[in-house]
Amino acid sequence: MKKTIIVLSLLALSGCATILGDKTQLIGIKSTPSEASINITDEKGVSIYKGNTPTSVTLQKSDGSYFGGKTYQVSIEKPGYKTTRITLDTKVNAWYVAGNLVFGGLIGWLVVDPLSGAMYTIKPEDVSAQLAAQGTTGMSNEKGFHIVLLEDVPSPIRHHLNRIN
Repeated sequence: MKKTIIVLSLLALSGCATILGDKTQLIGIKSTPSEASINITDEKGVSIYKGNTPTSVTLQKSDGSYFGGKTYQVSIEKPGYKTTRITLDTKVNAWYVAGNLVFGGLIGWLVVDPLSGAMYTIKPEDVSAQLAAQGTTGMSNEKGFHIVLLEDVPSPIRHHLNRIN
């Protein structure tokens, strides 16, 4: 009985996302072609990581302020290819919303999780960049019709293309 009271007290005094989540998140980064240089900067413009693809990087979810989620800019470049920039942003995760409602973690909801960063998930969770060769050209008109080579279209968005022949 005493153990049950202790466990319930600990749950009430901590955030559900903090119990089930983490203050950091591992983000996978790859590119085609591989061995591209990457530079990750945070919302203040501070360089957080420099390296080459493929790699995995552990990033902080919180900037340390109250409800302060981090934002990162990933720059991927390789000689002969256009530089690709991808924004990583924090989104509130389901454990923060539903977990604190179910377990009644008011302190977790208003204090612990917002300060720890565990309430966030960094999106996208994995980065896969298809680098376009420099000098590739496309045609477009003022209404938004674009013609490009299929290999210049990043593979994650190819399913949005419409075949016209």
